[in-house]
Amino acid sequence: MTNKVLFVDDEVNVLSGITRQLRKSFEISTAPGGPEGLSMLESDGPFAVVVSDMRMPGMDGIQFLRQVKDRSPDTVRMMLTGNADQQTAVDAVNEGNIFRFYTKPCPPQDLRRAVEDGLRQYELVTAERTLLERTLAGSVKVLLDVLMILAPEAFGRTTQLRNMARKMATRLKLSDPWELNVAAMLSPIGQITLPSETLAKIRAGAPLSTAEREILARTPEVSRNLIANIPRLEKVSQWIYYQNKGFEGHGFPDDGVAGTEIPLGARILRVLIDLVEAREREGSIPGAFKKLGENSVHYDPDILEAARACFLDEANRSAQPAANESLKVPIHRLKPGDRLISDIEAESGSLVVSAGHEFSQADIERLWNKRQLVPLKEPVHVFRSAQAAEGAA
Repeated sequence: MTNKVLFVDDEVNVLSGITRQLRKSFEISTAPGGPEGLSMLESDGPFAVVVSDMRMPGMDGIQFLRQVKDRSPDTVRMMLTGNADQQTAVDAVNEGNIFRFYTKPCPPQDLRRAVEDGLRQYELVTAERTLLERTLAGSVKVLLDVLMILAPEAFGRTTQLRNMARKMATRLKLSDPWELNVAAMLSPIGQITLPSETLAKIRAGAPLSTAEREILARTPEVSRNLIANIPRLEKVSQWIYYQNKGFEGHGFPDDGVAGTEIPLGARILRVLIDLVEAREREGSIPGAFKKLGENSVHYDPDILEAARACFLDEANRSAQPAANESLKVPIHRLKPGDRLISDIEAESGSLVVSAGHEFSQADIERLWNKRQLVPLKEPVHVFRSAQAAEGAA
């Protein structure tokens, strides 16, 4: 845990006195104003605690602490000021979400105790976040492992969806891009509840019965229920629930929601999922976009345009066959970025990973683990980019 503390005050003598009092106990940094404090936050952070004066030229303490909250939300914020009126305290609490408010002059022992309390608060906040992140990562990994075993056809698309989701999140400047990344990976998780006979039909492209189509249509609801109670995935679960909803309002769930009332992440998923499926049928990204254009009423036009900007240009740049190669390799020679040309099957004939899947390092490790338990047919046929080939050399 960091014990770095930043004091911001336009009075140099105050900063010098604080440094003398606290430097033996804490890692103290100082800044003579709000802009300088923000620069230090970027260059020397993270800071566990930031303590600011109120009245400073250019940027007052409330404005500064509001910026600190936006840029480093885990940092514990305090105010130490000679301006002790009630309105200042109210504004500091409401706008800067400060942890403590102290008035000058503040006895050294009180200031030391305040910083110690701030460090403990920072430790609590970051420990809770770390625990949540580990719980989230572990839960997602378990679900993906189950998906790979029970619904490999659906699992085969998750890496493509994840890679596309990352680019779309950047393009659309999403504030929490990890949410779209996780939503893309878990979007088909409800298919693990489908009967094996139905999954076999889906893989073979065979027609489904009316009952099977109804069950398949409701898998987003199953997906939502599976992940809704995982910490930090509440929003993701709603995105997945609405992933098959058309922008015009048709599709599951039949609840009257349409247009921008549909969650943003769900509108993105609808475009990406249909794009991946159309590329498999049409054989190319340009062909896939042409197909989506024929049914454009289903898609948010802004999201569809962003997807075109992301992936059509990329498809045109990568249309250089000489820069890539087709290989047959044993599983232990797979590389991140390899794309399957044909299915990977067990010796028994059951599908393990479907053609079109693009491997990440985690995917390769899962496949290697499965190989220890179930004999797989090797070598596997992959498409490898020149960049990946250089890394494999």
